[in-house]
Amino acid sequence: MSLHDDAVLVLKRYEDQPELRDLYLEHLAAHPDGVYKPCTAGHVTGSALVVDPEGRRVLLTLHRKLGMWLQMGGHCEPGDATLAEAALREAVEESGIASGLTLLAGGPVRLDRHPIPAPCNWHLDVQYAALAPAGSVAEISEESLDLRWFPYAEVAAVADTSVVRLLEATLTRLGDTPGR
Repeated sequence: MSLHDDAVLVLKRYEDQPELRDLYLEHLAAHPDGVYKPCTAGHVTGSALVVDPEGRRVLLTLHRKLGMWLQMGGHCEPGDATLAEAALREAVEESGIASGLTLLAGGPVRLDRHPIPAPCNWHLDVQYAALAPAGSVAEISEESLDLRWFPYAEVAAVADTSVVRLLEATLTRLGDTPGR
């Protein structure tokens, strides 16, 4: 199965955000290369919010190009067999946590479509959550200006709404609440 086929299956199984999900599926139907960066109509990306449920905190990266605190994530690569694999690869690469990261069961947590500079135009981000093992030590990558653990309650003060919504959806999936 190709990465494109996997993306279609993952999105067909995703039950939330039906309008956005359908837009992603329409994009993939129209663009066989729609999971890769060269697709100028936009492309699917994979990301993962790295969460330490024991410490009630998340790991965010200060993105080098955007200057914003974001979850780990990026472009799908030809070696990625699945969207989940792409998201987990990005989480490992950008967090520096070499072993023990696992994706939260249940597939993607959210979808987020956002504009990017031409020639690519759009990122159609499929967002997962990755659980960090206890005592994880993060190591900054070349793609980041900084890398930091934030308590759940501080995320809204440093990150944009898309990250806040991703955290909320992740906590819901975990059966947790930010103020607890």
